[in-house]
Amino acid sequence: MKFGMLISDCPRDVEPTKQLDGLLRQIEVGQKNGLSYFDIGQHFLYGELRWLQPIPVLARLAAEIDDHVRLGATILLAPLYNPVILAEEIATLDIITRGRLDVGLGLGYRKDEFALLNVPFKERVSRFDECLEIMKLCWAMEDFDYEGRHWQIQGATPHIQCVQQPHPPIWMGAHSRVGARRAGRVGDCFTIPPEYDIHEMRVRLGIMAVGFEERNKTMGHQPVRRNTFVGPTTDEAISQFVKVSRDRYLAYAQKELDRYDERELMRNFFETVKDSVAVGTAQEVIDHLTHLARELPVDPIVIRPEWPGMSIDEVVENMELMGREVIPAMAEVAPMPLKDIPSSLASVADEVAQEIQILG
Repeated sequence: MKFGMLISDCPRDVEPTKQLDGLLRQIEVGQKNGLSYFDIGQHFLYGELRWLQPIPVLARLAAEIDDHVRLGATILLAPLYNPVILAEEIATLDIITRGRLDVGLGLGYRKDEFALLNVPFKERVSRFDECLEIMKLCWAMEDFDYEGRHWQIQGATPHIQCVQQPHPPIWMGAHSRVGARRAGRVGDCFTIPPEYDIHEMRVRLGIMAVGFEERNKTMGHQPVRRNTFVGPTTDEAISQFVKVSRDRYLAYAQKELDRYDERELMRNFFETVKDSVAVGTAQEVIDHLTHLARELPVDPIVIRPEWPGMSIDEVVENMELMGREVIPAMAEVAPMPLKDIPSSLASVADEVAQEIQILG
């Protein structure tokens, strides 16, 4: 199994240059401790926290990474972009990374973000669909015209060719079952969000697999995000995880981003999330992740070692502990053989079929 990490947001009271310095230190420490993927998210006008914008950050990181390491944006908010600009920036970044780029795309979920950028929230699906269509036309390197609801382009001649052909892998980001359906129809991978248990992940992968079958496309291993925390004892790990992550989970619940109920999180946080996190001693985390790898076609596992408010030393300590105690053991765990993927999803076939009837 391979491991990656999500580069996180940061409180605004941290100086921006210190945020960048901390990020570069995480890249250095992460590579020394067995990480081979580094992903960064995106938000605009985020308020109390700061996201450095992913495309320039990833271009900067390209100078720091080893040859086997890949970079990714997880996710870019495609409906908020002009598709030609986004396509050319991604193609340029694929060149800068020398073909070691994965492109995460998603709809976005913050209504205030769309309002601030003067993009109607209700148009995000249609804008996403047209954006991806135009981006793929740009990457095909042939003259094209496009007539859509949101964009009309006449006589376009693309000029920046991706290193990876026909384009970098598209990792679709979504939290809903309809998002998994979209990933199966137009994506290369589905970035499995961190808040679901194995059953719900299996259903989403089953929904995605239907889309792959419809396109005569072979489904491979899918990236999965898993929030992890290792401690010397189970209780200490749980205590530290609750301390650093509880407020972010509550914020996501308040925005109705994930499946958790805000009242349940406030009443008993860890009991509510325990089935979807890998928290405990090193062996307990290894057991959780090994079970995940044996049950589902996942690879890489993308962890989040940093939460807002943690010092860089705390983040590094967390990463080094994973690197010493967990990642070497997980390197011995082989991802599920591709031939076993259909059987791994068979137990949810009826539920998937019912969902496909609803989703279309």
